Amino acid sequence: MTATHPAHHPHQHTAKMAWAGGLTAFAGVMLLIAGLLAVFRGIMAIAQDDVFVTTPNYVFKFDLTSWGWIHLVLGVIAVVVSIGLFQPAAWARGAGVAIAALVIIANFLSLPYYPVWSVVMIALSGFIIWALCVVRGDDSADTGTGTDLG
Repeated sequence: MTATHPAHHPHQHTAKMAWAGGLTAFAGVMLLIAGLLAVFRGIMAIAQDDVFVTTPNYVFKFDLTSWGWIHLVLGVIAVVVSIGLFQPAAWARGAGVAIAALVIIANFLSLPYYPVWSVVMIALSGFIIWALCVVRGDDSADTGTGTDLG
């Protein structure tokens, strides 16, 4: 008896590399956008903008300025990490998942202050985590950076 082994076609390998690079690029772009929007939201909150609502008797109630600084810092970190996703930085994928998770937590906790936008940012961060986790490490390692855009 002879065993047949599936042939590894170069086309399949190239398609996997493109898939991995595409998802990592998607996550990098979305994390960059989410980071910039968090920076803007932080600036609005620090400036005490009127777009925020106040909810009495909220368990996680902070001063609006405190939430502003939290979102501003998370946004700046998200922008730095997103840039790392476009560079050959091994730390960027794990850091991207971590910062997206922190953005989800911060938006959940500040939900009463800006409800619709918080839900949008939670969903966006969920897609970022998905895009960074769905690709196996060896798929993105084949391209060197995981962001082969050309």
